[in-house]
Amino acid sequence: MLITVSGGGGPAISELLENVWNCMVMVLGQDELANISNVERLNQELLLLPDRHERVNDNQGFMGDLTQCADCLLPSHSGLFHEALDSFTKIQDINKCDSKKNLSLFPAAQREHLHQKMSENGALPRGGKVLTVDTMNANVKKVDYAVRGPIVQRAVQIEKELKEGVKKPFEEVIKANIGDAHAMGQRPITFFRQVMALCTYPQLLDDNKFPEDAKNRARRILQSCGGNSIGAYTTSQGIECVRHDVANYIQRRDGGIPSDPDNIYLTTGASDGIVTILKLLTAGEGRTRTGVMISIPQYPLYSASIAELGAVQVNYYLNEEKCWSLDISELQRSLQAAREHCNPRVLCIINPGNPTGQVQSRQCIEDVIQFAAKENLFLMADEVYQDNVYAEGCEFHSFKKVLFEMGPEYSSKVELVSFHSTSKCYMGECGFRGGYMEVINMDPEVKAQLTKLVSVRLCPPAPGQALMDLVVNSPKPGEPSYQTFMMERTAILSALAEKAKLTEEILNTVPGIRCNPVQGAMYSFPCITLPERAINEAKAKGQAPDMFYCMKLLEETGICLVPGSGFGQREGTYHFRMTILPPTDKLKILLNKLKEFHQKFTQQYS
Repeated sequence: MLITVSGGGGPAISELLENVWNCMVMVLGQDELANISNVERLNQELLLLPDRHERVNDNQGFMGDLTQCADCLLPSHSGLFHEALDSFTKIQDINKCDSKKNLSLFPAAQREHLHQKMSENGALPRGGKVLTVDTMNANVKKVDYAVRGPIVQRAVQIEKELKEGVKKPFEEVIKANIGDAHAMGQRPITFFRQVMALCTYPQLLDDNKFPEDAKNRARRILQSCGGNSIGAYTTSQGIECVRHDVANYIQRRDGGIPSDPDNIYLTTGASDGIVTILKLLTAGEGRTRTGVMISIPQYPLYSASIAELGAVQVNYYLNEEKCWSLDISELQRSLQAAREHCNPRVLCIINPGNPTGQVQSRQCIEDVIQFAAKENLFLMADEVYQDNVYAEGCEFHSFKKVLFEMGPEYSSKVELVSFHSTSKCYMGECGFRGGYMEVINMDPEVKAQLTKLVSVRLCPPAPGQALMDLVVNSPKPGEPSYQTFMMERTAILSALAEKAKLTEEILNTVPGIRCNPVQGAMYSFPCITLPERAINEAKAKGQAPDMFYCMKLLEETGICLVPGSGFGQREGTYHFRMTILPPTDKLKILLNKLKEFHQKFTQQYS
């Protein structure tokens, strides 16, 4: 929309304001605009326009940016504009901050509140803060991360209230919102913590309480660190001996397919690697902007990163009726629709799935690789749950292994990055922030840029790198720690398999809840049927219906889950995500409380 200010009779600036406001209402809607930040911005931009106008060539005029949706073309001769603006500011008394008069186009009920807020904060930019919600990076404001959103924030408040003696219909908050195994009571693997203790405090290497294989691992790691200290910076790509161990692990896992340590980048958890690769891939403007295809339901890291980087989120839906399987025809539909408004370049796969817990078949992975090759898409394979496979007949297949077994037609062409982490599987060591990514078929010049990009952050945390080494170079048969390590590892994975089955079975006894088999990962994502009255009440409160449901669940039972709307879901369906991580006895309590709540909720709103 274009508004021109020129010489001549009439209150030009006043008309400009009215036209700008009307344009803003048409494009964005009155509710979006009637808040303090937009009023402040309008006032500030008006006052700054003369300064900007002076800086342009007298023969060019000026294109303003009052609203981000309606621009103002000002005359090349600044005198006309200054004269009109001076007249307007005298009438409106803007320089005295009488912003009340400048709000005449706002709904009457909101004027007093807005004026009071503007007086408190100061409408004039020169005396105000440099960084405000209007001047900050707009992409950051689009970021949303449901896993630690309003439900979790309220859960933390309730925990404080319980400690302060506030009476609730429950004695504790059970957090099943995030895959944080140790916070849920899972015990650390003894061998891992022994080696980490030795790395952190090398004097313990003289202590006979530690097994010799743990000491040998610690010595090897320390000898690769500057000054033999885990407190020193490492190389940006990661400690060399750790990258070699990662490559050897991948080669063993994939049945002998070679892995080059130079293609391994150690990362601050898998999340850091994912965001780094998305940074490399994000380019273009308008219809040429990078489109990133992500599964719906998805893990919010992806949508948040896409928003922050200014890329375009391209949704493809998993098939809930077929245990959240991936359908190539849906990928094709999504891709074709996206090409109308962006340039889809990336396809992200999470396998085993988060939040949906499915394990993709080998045939499905082959189909995805063929699709990526045909459509010239960059593949990102999030494989952080590769040890978490429970269901009979399911097996983890790495994308790299399948890619190379499909032959040179694909293995020499398809660009692939796969990710792993210390945070999930049987380890659950989230706080150490250890991870790696392996890049395949990356252009050498781009790879040099990737190395430069990770160098800017100096290095991933050295303790996380050390822990990643222990995951890929765990105790071997014949070593002193092997028996204990295998016993602990097997116990954790067996308990998770039992809890996956328990969750599915109990939830499916509840009328109005349908839960697919939890084939892998650490979560269930059940579909819930909500009464129409509950849906209407949620909408009246401005909440997603499953957010309304989860908040009530928290307030009445102390159970903290994440609404499905935070992960994406098909229109008209409602879900929640819950982890299967709580100890079995506590998980049974959680599931039975959830069952009782759902029955009561359904009865209340029917």
